[in-house]
Amino acid sequence: MSSRRMTTAFEISGSVLAMAYALLIASNTGNEILGFSLLLVSSALFAGWAVIDARWTFLLLQAFYATSAIIGLVRWG
Repeated sequence: MSSRRMTTAFEISGSVLAMAYALLIASNTGNEILGFSLLLVSSALFAGWAVIDARWTFLLLQAFYATSAIIGLVRWG
């Protein structure tokens, strides 16, 4: 798979998962574990995109999001 196709796949799937995460957390319906799990997967996909495109500040942001997801999983788990 070309790097262009990979980044497109990472961008789209990461964005969809991030939107689902936000809705699950904001809905306050007891789906926090699923929401934070989606955030963790989303940040991993975005991190892959950042590495392929050499966007190091964006990679640092994904490390922050991954850390937030882990904290959420520990707190709600």
